[in-house]
Amino acid sequence: MKRLLFAALILLALASDSPVFARTEPQRAPQPLFRDPICDGAADPVVVWNPHTRTWWMFYTNRRANVPGLSGVAWVHGTRIGIAESRDDGTTWSYVGTAAIELPAGVGGPPETTTHWAPEIVTAPDGTHHLFLTVVPGIFEDWQHPRRIVHLTSTDLLHWRYRSTLALASDRVIDAGVHRLPDGTWRLWYNNERDRKSIYYADSPDLFTWTDRGKCTGVGERPGEGPFVFSWRGRHWMLVDLWRGLGVYRSDDFEHWTAQAENLLAQPGRGRDDGVNGGHPCVVVNGDRAFLFYFTHPGRAGTIKPEDKDSLALRRSSIQVVELHERDGLLSCDRDAPAFVELGAKHR
Repeated sequence: MKRLLFAALILLALASDSPVFARTEPQRAPQPLFRDPICDGAADPVVVWNPHTRTWWMFYTNRRANVPGLSGVAWVHGTRIGIAESRDDGTTWSYVGTAAIELPAGVGGPPETTTHWAPEIVTAPDGTHHLFLTVVPGIFEDWQHPRRIVHLTSTDLLHWRYRSTLALASDRVIDAGVHRLPDGTWRLWYNNERDRKSIYYADSPDLFTWTDRGKCTGVGERPGEGPFVFSWRGRHWMLVDLWRGLGVYRSDDFEHWTAQAENLLAQPGRGRDDGVNGGHPCVVVNGDRAFLFYFTHPGRAGTIKPEDKDSLALRRSSIQVVELHERDGLLSCDRDAPAFVELGAKHR
């Protein structure tokens, strides 16, 4: 009888949208939530439900933090997009590998030196997965080089086919954030580095053809990067990495944005690897709850000695998670409170 009951439970899990290995009781998320075991430079996370493996996948920029002999900012270049997997509710993560991204000749430079940053992934109604990726054509020791956003598609979230390079406001654009609008069209927000790192946006009817719309009113006036847009509790929200915490903006129509006075994650936390401001966010909404994923540079807490500027301690980065709260149109979070993550089985 016990064997029959167990088999029935497995069949029920396979027939649902829930992870097969989901816990019955939520567990406290560890701090840090995840560190990359290869280069120790996990940053810029985006978390999505993988319907093919029936698990949660986290895509992230994997900076080459522990690679010796790299001068300047070469360690932030030459990166590949890492993948981690959670077989439960988003609490426990393990390393999967890197995304199989192939770019044609002339897009990004030689494959061995092309830089991949800041993945953004959305799934269209037909089930096709779309990746919007920042590409830098080489490995450089400074920031003064072209950066483009390219569009790729996939049927399995692992292998990605190049579709186009987006024609946006300049030759130095990074950090795509994409969200579907109420009329079924799509909007992409990004950082235009040529205009004081302002937030710009573009529109598309189908995720393939894009029209640039210029600076995002209410947001673009304040420099920042890593814009992430989500809808929750009857409003639309945008989080932007301001390098001193996350700027919060809210909107009723995706056109007019109002800034919140207080930033999120501006004050250091007390948890392991969390004693600095949080950066480059993503949010997963599960009904009435929302979970904010972000990264930190733990070694940058306190006074930094000049002789340590190229050390692993200052370069390495970790992924963290915290639950969001909303009250009277304002977002808040307590990064020192236990995070009991329950992502549910659907992507945003």
